[in-house]
Amino acid sequence: MPYLQLDVTRSYSESDKKQLAAAMSETYAQMMSVDIRRISVAIRELGAGGVWRIPEVGDEPTPVSMLMLDIRRGRPAELRMELAKALCQHCVDILHLQENRLNVEFTQHDGDEMYHPALGGYSPDWKPGEA
Repeated sequence: MPYLQLDVTRSYSESDKKQLAAAMSETYAQMMSVDIRRISVAIRELGAGGVWRIPEVGDEPTPVSMLMLDIRRGRPAELRMELAKALCQHCVDILHLQENRLNVEFTQHDGDEMYHPALGGYSPDWKPGEA
C-alpha cells in the first residue's frame, strides 16, 4: 500500500503505462510523504464498454475511467483533493484521458492493513502533522 488502480477503456503502450506509473508514484510519494517503494500502480485495460457513467440525468451511459486510491487512513480532505487533481493531470497529460470522464475514489486503511514483506512488515500509520 498505497495501491493506485486506474481502469481504462482502451489499450496503451507499455512505454506510456510505465511513464504514468513513474509520474504517479513520484507525485504520490512526494505529496503524501511515503516511501516510493511502497507504492504499486495498476493500469487495467478493460477495453471498450469496460467502465460507464451517466453524465447527466436522461443521458446515455458514457465510457469513463476510474482511479481507485487505497491509502493510509486519516489524510486530510484537502490533501486528498490536491493529490487527486495531480494524479488526474498525469492521466490527462500522458494517456490523454478526458478529465470530465475520470473519477477518483479513495479507500482508507490503517497501517496494519498494508503488509510489505520486503520493507519490514506493516506500513507506518499516518500521524497528524505529516503530509
